[in-house]
Amino acid sequence: MKFADIKNDVGFRKIFGNPKKAKILISFLNAVLKLEGEQRIVELKFENPYQFPRLAGEKASIVDVRATEESGRQFIVEMQVADVNGFDKRVQYYASRDYSMQIGKGEDYKKLKPTVFVGILNFKYFKGSDYLSYHSLLDEKTLEHKLKDIRFAFIELPKFKKADKDIKSLIDKWAYFLKNAEKLDAIPTDVDDEGLRAAYEDSDQHKWKREDLIAYDNASIAIQDERGRLSFAVETAVAAAVEEAERATREKSNNEKDTEFVLRLSGLGKEAAEIALLTGLDEARVRAILALSKH
Repeated sequence: MKFADIKNDVGFRKIFGNPKKAKILISFLNAVLKLEGEQRIVELKFENPYQFPRLAGEKASIVDVRATEESGRQFIVEMQVADVNGFDKRVQYYASRDYSMQIGKGEDYKKLKPTVFVGILNFKYFKGSDYLSYHSLLDEKTLEHKLKDIRFAFIELPKFKKADKDIKSLIDKWAYFLKNAEKLDAIPTDVDDEGLRAAYEDSDQHKWKREDLIAYDNASIAIQDERGRLSFAVETAVAAAVEEAERATREKSNNEKDTEFVLRLSGLGKEAAEIALLTGLDEARVRAILALSKH
């Protein structure tokens, strides 16, 4: 078996965005959100149809998966491979926008249903060592949780470091899949959840259609191009900073030499005009150096 990298946008969308395999997303959401009893998700309706990139370098039309439960509860699941400026504001915007767009102008607020944003991050973002964190609106003093309709859950993959023997819970198994699938050549023997097993099976590239493989490769190329662009930008900025530092050092050295010559000639009784003539410096600069030397 050759599993896809789930952090690749096409790999992610193929696994989690397939309406015909809703059991995969249902299993994942129930695990990451620890939903039990009546809170467990049974059915999902996918809200955003997706088209894979057709050309190398073409960006995906939608970067996340959106689904709604029968009760109206909404879920946004997103894979984020790199930290970017404004990430925190963007996820809050997405969640609040989807929450508010459930009703039109003048409609009853009671129609609003909870919205949950689940972020899978391929970078460290929050303090602490736990790879799984939950964020809600709380009273800052009493920690009362009255404002329950918008919640966030994040999986930080670099923080997931559990050894195989310590992976027991379903969410641990999901995190292991998300982080390591591309490195494996077989489904782990402890995978007994129907949704997770389906995720492994669907990520096996040997079963993919040709157009899916091309789209997957195109997404990888786009990622590499973006990394190259960022790397070039960093290298250019570093080179410019080095050049500026060298220029400043040269100017400082020249200024020190100018000051030394001016003060030496002044010590020999030369006036500013004569010093300017002898050194080739502007007379105003000579006078400025002499003025500073008196302080």
